[in-house]
Amino acid sequence: MSQLYNSIEPNIIDDEMVQKAIEEQCPEDIGKLAKREGINLKDVTELQLGFRNILQIDNLWQFENLTKLQLDNNIIEKIEALESLVHLVWLDLSFNNIEVIEGLDTLVKLQDLSLYNNRISKIEHMDTLQELQIFSIGKNNLTTLEDVIYLRRFKNLRTLNLMGNPLCHDEQYTLFVVAHLPDLVYLDFKLVSDTTREVAVLKYQDLTEPLEREEAQALAQLEEKQAKQKELEYHKTAFVEYLNGSFLFDSMYAEDTEAAKLAYLPGVGNLLQAYRMEFVSVCENLFNYGLKEYEKREAEVSDFYESLHEALTANQQEGRKIILDFENRNKRRLDEIHSASSYDIAESKRAEYKEDILQLSEALMTLEMLIADQLEELIKDFKGNIAVIASTFIENVKGIITQCRDLENRHHEKLLEISITTLEKSVKNQLDEDLPADVRMVRAPKKFISAKELARRGGHSLFSEGTGFPGGSIQLKPCLNQSITSSQEAPATWLNCSATRHLR
Repeated sequence: MSQLYNSIEPNIIDDEMVQKAIEEQCPEDIGKLAKREGINLKDVTELQLGFRNILQIDNLWQFENLTKLQLDNNIIEKIEALESLVHLVWLDLSFNNIEVIEGLDTLVKLQDLSLYNNRISKIEHMDTLQELQIFSIGKNNLTTLEDVIYLRRFKNLRTLNLMGNPLCHDEQYTLFVVAHLPDLVYLDFKLVSDTTREVAVLKYQDLTEPLEREEAQALAQLEEKQAKQKELEYHKTAFVEYLNGSFLFDSMYAEDTEAAKLAYLPGVGNLLQAYRMEFVSVCENLFNYGLKEYEKREAEVSDFYESLHEALTANQQEGRKIILDFENRNKRRLDEIHSASSYDIAESKRAEYKEDILQLSEALMTLEMLIADQLEELIKDFKGNIAVIASTFIENVKGIITQCRDLENRHHEKLLEISITTLEKSVKNQLDEDLPADVRMVRAPKKFISAKELARRGGHSLFSEGTGFPGGSIQLKPCLNQSITSSQEAPATWLNCSATRHLR
């Protein structure tokens, strides 16, 4: 199996080792050139580092385009420092001292992996290797057949080697593996026969069918999640994410315990429900309008590129036609020059040829200037159209947000009315029912209850500036520095409390 390094000198992967490996795997003439002038490590796609007594994987980050890596027959104990090799397709870590499968998360393109002859006791930490086709993990310490079930997630796995593991001694080993990996073609270097597959399926169908149902359910959930994520990305592109429902409104009240307390006041529950319905309706209007405007913008962009393509294509075709006419015309003229019976005739034809070249240059230059003018006009029109669409969108969105502000103002005013009415009834002991203790203990400020405080306790604003209450503040007389209780006797001065609204 793997080697012990108490009798050998462990090595590390350094620049000298890498350079030597590259020179060895190149043809002789190229190897000499690489040794003399060096080689760009980003250009290396294959690297052979087997039989070099390497103890630790390191210094491979420069091989950005590596697709094949051999690290077999070393004394490596841990899979590490491979995260930058994202293009790796083939990896050989056989004949080492590895105990745990790890450090492979970024190798999403890996198709062929060999961990043969190591000390691994569990198949794990390979979830991202969805392109895996060939997996060799023979001669390790795998003891339970259930380890094989982990490999069901690799839908492209066709070749598997487990030979030499303790689990292979189980009498049902082959049938168990084939039943749980129905797409497997080769197992332990042997072709899986149709007969073996049929027997395996029948024998273990009571185990595999529940697994298939669970996997189908998990796949459906994953696809649903991916569809929602794709839809969310589309909404983000259109600047309308989370507006198609109550998410925005609910997030305003999600962690507000004071608002929950005020909901016990008579009429506040119905008031909040009505506010929620109207607010969500406005959000949905904004959502639908935003999607429509996004489609309009996308259509404008599509029209621009279509017009751009048409203009470039037409210009190129005209250029090709001019050049083809020139070539056909002057091929005959060149023949006439070569066959001219006198020097004067040849010179005359050459002069005509030069004039044609000059006319060709002028015609092509005219085409280039024409396309430049066309593109400039196209870009100008596109910018103008987009500017109109964007300004219209912004103005209309401002109008919709104003609706939210108006809703918020009305809600806060009604909430204030209910609060004052409840306060007055409380001091007169006229409440129909006792309020919960935590609601009764809500205290008014010494000098005034500001709109900001009311908003903190029961009103919210995403659109107003300054305080949470767009209209200003509500001032109450200083006499309200008491607990709101329906059972205790309130000072007579409470009866004279009044509210005055100050507009900004």
